[in-house]
Amino acid sequence: MKVLHLSTSDYSGGAARGAYWMHKALQQANVNSMMLVAEKSTADPSVIGSPGITGAQKIVNGIRQTVEYWPLKRYKQKQPGFFSSAIFPSKLVKQVRDIDPDIINLHWVSMGLLRPEYLRQFGKPIVWTLRDMWGFTGGCHYAGACRRYEQQCGCCPLLGSAQESDLSRQTWQRKYRAWEQLPMTLVPISHWLADCARQSSLFKSKQIEVIPNAVDPEQYYPINKKVARDLLKLPQDKKLILFGAISPTADKRKGFTYLAAALRQLSQCDRWQTQAEAVIFGTDRPARPLNLGLNTAFLGRLHDDTMLALAYSAADVMVVPSIQEAFGKTSIEAMACGTPVVSFDSTGLKDSVVHRQNGYRAQCFCSDDLAAGIMWVLEDDARWATLSRCARSTVTAQFTFKRQAQRYQAVYLRLLNQAAAHSAD
Repeated sequence: MKVLHLSTSDYSGGAARGAYWMHKALQQANVNSMMLVAEKSTADPSVIGSPGITGAQKIVNGIRQTVEYWPLKRYKQKQPGFFSSAIFPSKLVKQVRDIDPDIINLHWVSMGLLRPEYLRQFGKPIVWTLRDMWGFTGGCHYAGACRRYEQQCGCCPLLGSAQESDLSRQTWQRKYRAWEQLPMTLVPISHWLADCARQSSLFKSKQIEVIPNAVDPEQYYPINKKVARDLLKLPQDKKLILFGAISPTADKRKGFTYLAAALRQLSQCDRWQTQAEAVIFGTDRPARPLNLGLNTAFLGRLHDDTMLALAYSAADVMVVPSIQEAFGKTSIEAMACGTPVVSFDSTGLKDSVVHRQNGYRAQCFCSDDLAAGIMWVLEDDARWATLSRCARSTVTAQFTFKRQAQRYQAVYLRLLNQAAAHSAD
């Protein structure tokens, strides 16, 4: 069985790393697994793609990104957030045909890797690991409160558009024409994302099976808290409240405004004003101080698993206050390190955070309850120890790469058997 994973990158961003780790887990399970990417970051020979360090490849990458961005320039009211129009004419179909895989597994394929029209040209069974909402929208990666993807998009709020026949409608129509009656198996990484896909006009008739994100519990494990804090130069005598992501304070979807309000509320309590501090990774200390009410340490961008494991292990609680999250991988990374998680009772995080068992799920977008959840985790050491043990056991029981690889193998074998039976007929 030869499986080819298509991903815009192999290691740049959470979705890319999730695809790469899954690819490596399948290799460990003796699956002939390869990756084809537009931007290669690793030196892994099983990943096909240019590392982007040559002048020619930098030019190609620049052209690809410019072409993808160009249609957005006419939307002067566009709001912050990814929108992918998928118009760049890459050589992907020829590359896939040269590799000749048995199964094609799509991951995050935007920013010029894949046009919707290519899928029908592959001529192979397709599995699509849905890592955000782009597959079933007219171009946005997270729809927010908009549900126009359940019809045919248009009047896109992300584009700031009041036109029915805008870029989102045009992209939706391209997807509909390309994928109508095209067999594909969709594998969302959370039940919330699966529900959204089932309600969408593009994917409502497709086969859908949830297989969650995974983490390596041998890379993410509880490190002695004193050692972790010493290495990161964090205080030993404080309760540390951790928050982090890519662009954690700038990306509104990550919910920093709710966390900031919760921390300011905590700071009004004398106990937490003196005993708690915040720690943020994914960004450097801003030039203009944040108004959080508590002393705050900034760890900057953490580029490897060891540094992330140290940060999670150093913390007493990880807060993931996202408004929308396909899964929320930082939650299981933290839990693997024995750190309880506080989140909202929202979207993909509901698959990993079990209320009052390995963390706390606050009332949706209520900063008061988010603060209450943080205090509930921190205020009782015996309770914290129970939460910590449960957090770790949740990951080892449900979210390992071994379990993930087994489930994907079952999907692949089923599709190959179906294809063989169809050929026999």
